[in-house]
Amino acid sequence: MLAQFLIGSGLTIVSTMIAALVFGGISYVLGRLRGWLERPPHAGKQMLMLAFGLVGAMLMITASVWVWAAAYRHLGIFETLEESLYFSLVAFTTLGFGDIVLPQEWRLLSGLTAVNGILNVGVTSAMIMNLLREMRPNRPGPRLF
Repeated sequence: MLAQFLIGSGLTIVSTMIAALVFGGISYVLGRLRGWLERPPHAGKQMLMLAFGLVGAMLMITASVWVWAAAYRHLGIFETLEESLYFSLVAFTTLGFGDIVLPQEWRLLSGLTAVNGILNVGVTSAMIMNLLREMRPNRPGPRLF
């Protein structure tokens, strides 16, 4: 049981570091483009940056799912990478179909995968909201976002 918590905690830390790198990268790009973003017209630029943020969020989630899948495969829990990826994605997104489950001696990892997924959804939501907040130019009148 302790081994599962240690492995799950380690994988969550790796996933958190991935999220931090993606968030930092998006913040860096946004900072570098600030002058361009503040010049009119704004709407197209804001949509482009929102799309950039959403792609970053998908990258963050996909990378985390792959980290969990690689761990499942490395531990020999699943026979194929496809099974590992499928289970990781289903658990990470908290869908929990139940068609593929972990063996009893590893079942705590499924809950830790789901908790990591919930945390990533929270970070993703915060990242997108921050991106939208930062993109709003300080100007009167109607705004796209």
